[in-house]
Amino acid sequence: MTYTIGGTAKGAGMLHPDMATLLAFITTDAPIEPALLQPLLSRVTDSTFNCVTVDGDTSTNDTCILLANGAAGGATFAEGSSAADAFEGALLEVCDSLAEQLVADAEGATRHFRVAVDGAADADQARIAARVVAQSPLVKTAIHGGDPNWGRIVAALGRSGATFTLDRCRVAIGGLVVFDRGAPEPVDAERIRVALSHPRLDIVIDLGAGDGSGHAWGCDLSADYVRINADYTT
Repeated sequence: MTYTIGGTAKGAGMLHPDMATLLAFITTDAPIEPALLQPLLSRVTDSTFNCVTVDGDTSTNDTCILLANGAAGGATFAEGSSAADAFEGALLEVCDSLAEQLVADAEGATRHFRVAVDGAADADQARIAARVVAQSPLVKTAIHGGDPNWGRIVAALGRSGATFTLDRCRVAIGGLVVFDRGAPEPVDAERIRVALSHPRLDIVIDLGAGDGSGHAWGCDLSADYVRINADYTT
């Protein structure tokens, strides 16, 4: 069966887990049971839009809507079916793409990044660790300035509350391992600066505490963000 999924999302600032100031609308012509839409959307939203942080601030206004009209025809997708699982995977791709576009287009942003955490005690702790790193002002400004200060990432992990053992922890920036087993790796700082200069960056962390994994999307913190939010009155 062939069906389509599309979506759009609006958000620039005051974006943080629990969606915050975000409007997202996803539509599909897939034939899917109405009762399946809400739990499916909740699961996908929790691992996409709720993994976005721009400035750590939130508001009371947020909406994410999934509309399905069944116009593609065919048998209705039921909970637990292979068709429903495939649809959820496709919806996840669409929403994750929209989540990345939100941080790439954030207020004052010049770079955006994905923090991927593996080796956590569980998925919740992995997500917590990723979020704290992604929302850290010191990490965000280091990325903006191309500062190869990986210590800011490790410090954020330390205050995240996630369980990890320092002598089993590993941190990589842009594919370069900068910290491993409790010690810095001998990486040329200029190579790290080059990696940080790219408009899209990956920070990969292994906590060495279990099998949990999670991620967060973030962006740099620039002087333009301050200017945008300081120069107007609402």
